[in-house]
Amino acid sequence: MITLDLHPIFRNNRDLDVALRQALFRAAATGVDVLQVIPGKGTGALRQRVLTTLAQTHLKKLYARVEVDPDNPGRILVHLR
Repeated sequence: MITLDLHPIFRNNRDLDVALRQALFRAAATGVDVLQVIPGKGTGALRQRVLTTLAQTHLKKLYARVEVDPDNPGRILVHLR
């Protein structure tokens, strides 16, 4: 499992997009099963930005499913193919 903690990189959409793409491509290239993204609990705005980014067609090809952890809404699990 690779973990991407977004707390230090939530300054703007570009930083978030680059960090998320890099982590997703790295996880896919290394054969990792799950990418854990930590947007934090907060208001949910950052979590929604992550989910919107992951919904892009070219990124959806890299993973099987995305789930928001039911026990911890500040954690998103991306299950790779």
